[in-house]
Amino acid sequence: MRRVIPVSAVLLTAAATLSAQTGAWLGQPMTAWNQPAGAVPASGIGISSQAALERRCGSASAGTAVSSDALRRASWVTYRHLDQSLEKGDVEVIGGMTGATPGCEPTLFNLFVFVGGRFAGTVSPTRMMPSRDGAAGAVRIISDDTMTVEFARYTDGDPDCCPSSRVRVNYRIERKGAGPTLVATDTRQVR
Repeated sequence: MRRVIPVSAVLLTAAATLSAQTGAWLGQPMTAWNQPAGAVPASGIGISSQAALERRCGSASAGTAVSSDALRRASWVTYRHLDQSLEKGDVEVIGGMTGATPGCEPTLFNLFVFVGGRFAGTVSPTRMMPSRDGAAGAVRIISDDTMTVEFARYTDGDPDCCPSSRVRVNYRIERKGAGPTLVATDTRQVR
């Protein structure tokens, strides 16, 4: 006899697994997850889901035409992270989501960095969830070659509103070689 598992149970299990994994990378030595001349990673959502989310929550002004088109081709729905346009010089950070609340707040997302219109990488090796360990907060483009992102660090007893601490990740943008590459260099607890 075949056992049928409700879709809601699968989704809850997947969300719990993702939630447990999203911030784990912040407590370990930095490793390279972005590659020179890499492609925007595929979101994994279907075309109809992407189209429905795009109609409901997409932001046509989330980034430049080049970055927005690159994310859309990889099935991400663009948005402005923390309602901010994040550009300085030729460096741009644009949000891409695969799910959203009824109010269009991203529920599964990542932040994508473009340099001179070319994809340089993501700020996190995993998708993020708001109010969960490893969720990105403030993004600062410091110079043409450096930026920082603060990430929430939650422990088991923390309420959704209030992570126990925050960690700042410093990034270097390598411009030589096959293409621009975003490289996480180190972390520092800021709270």
